[in-house]
Amino acid sequence: MFEKKSTLQTPPRPARAQRRGIARRQAILDAAEALLGEQGYEAATLRGIGERAGIPVASVYHYFSHRHQVGAELLRRHADALDARLAAALADERPRTLPDVVDTVIDSLLDYFRSHPGCVSLWFKRHLAPVSAQVRAFDEVQAERVWRLLVARELIPADLPLLVVQLAFDVGNQLFNAAFRHSPEGDDATIREARRIVIAYVETHIAERRAGRN
Repeated sequence: MFEKKSTLQTPPRPARAQRRGIARRQAILDAAEALLGEQGYEAATLRGIGERAGIPVASVYHYFSHRHQVGAELLRRHADALDARLAAALADERPRTLPDVVDTVIDSLLDYFRSHPGCVSLWFKRHLAPVSAQVRAFDEVQAERVWRLLVARELIPADLPLLVVQLAFDVGNQLFNAAFRHSPEGDDATIREARRIVIAYVETHIAERRAGRN
């Protein structure tokens, strides 16, 4: 009997050039992240990133034609990590009041930003269209997640407009910007005011809704 040859083929291993390309791209992103965290956005030019990574600038251009592309890739990674962190924190049953939920969101963001200074250097560059669009999209997703959770836990009226929570996120973002502008660690006094302002804003809308029913 002749043995039948398997029709399944082992996928070919990436060629050496492909593996080298993946490693170089990662080295560029790692260098950019380090520069952003240590020296800020202005230092993270393609030339500066190449020098930090030990890669000729001509080779850097092969992977990224503009530093905005590097920033966009890093921002996507940070947004994905933040999304996972917020999802896990809000899935916990402990946030039982509106202030609890606000604190959970703020603490999750604050801890992440304090641990990732490179992210802070990008996140608040709202004058850059690609950054602004990415942060706005992230906030919209998170605002809807929080709004649904608040409704499900009966912490806000079911007819409270999603816009209220979306604007709360926008206000919170501006206050976070001020906090990290005042201090690389995020000024605690400004963060406290952010909690107070966001909670008071949403509670005002809740009170108005309830008064309108009486």
